[in-house]
Amino acid sequence: MSNVFVLDHPLIQHKLTYIRDKNTGTKEFRALVDEVSTLMAFEITRDLPLEEKTIETPVTTATTKVLSGKKMGIIPILRAGLGMVDGMLSLIPAAKVGHVGLYRDPETLKPVEYYIKLPSDIEERELIVVDPMLATGGSANDAIHSLKKRGGTNIKLMCLLAAPEGVEVIQKEHPDVDIYLGALDEKLNEKGYIIPGLGDAGDRLFGTK
Repeated sequence: MSNVFVLDHPLIQHKLTYIRDKNTGTKEFRALVDEVSTLMAFEITRDLPLEEKTIETPVTTATTKVLSGKKMGIIPILRAGLGMVDGMLSLIPAAKVGHVGLYRDPETLKPVEYYIKLPSDIEERELIVVDPMLATGGSANDAIHSLKKRGGTNIKLMCLLAAPEGVEVIQKEHPDVDIYLGALDEKLNEKGYIIPGLGDAGDRLFGTK
């Protein structure tokens, strides 16, 4: 079963409070999501493999550590996932970025795929699927299925907030995919929104209704 990691770093929790606040405007909301994404990227990359490298410091020769060249891919689920990409790239700038476009049918709450563009070598990459919200789990489930269908095998999911219902879906459908969260919220309401949540992440990021 998927491991679930709630990243309870004080800075993440502090910034999430203002992301949740309905009085936080678009500009500040966008900046906060960017900052939290960077902090979460720091945690999610904690297990990247290292190798030794010999260098010359101004004083002497030293054997130190560098990343062992593991390729990474960041896969935002459109459109809200776009708000998390720049924050991650500030920490891992060599990562390639793919895109999965899904929207939730308002009647059925089921995701519909309308766009997908991925790095050609996704089977060689550690892929991090990003979306601010893991609500019903439908979009993330479909996005992960899309990656696996195209050769992705090493996949993690990173969300600001999740409902237990969405976590359960990913654990059931993708027991090999670890889930990284800023917070695990209480539940979904009858409209499929996370409670207490933060509202519609896409609308708040891009100033739409």
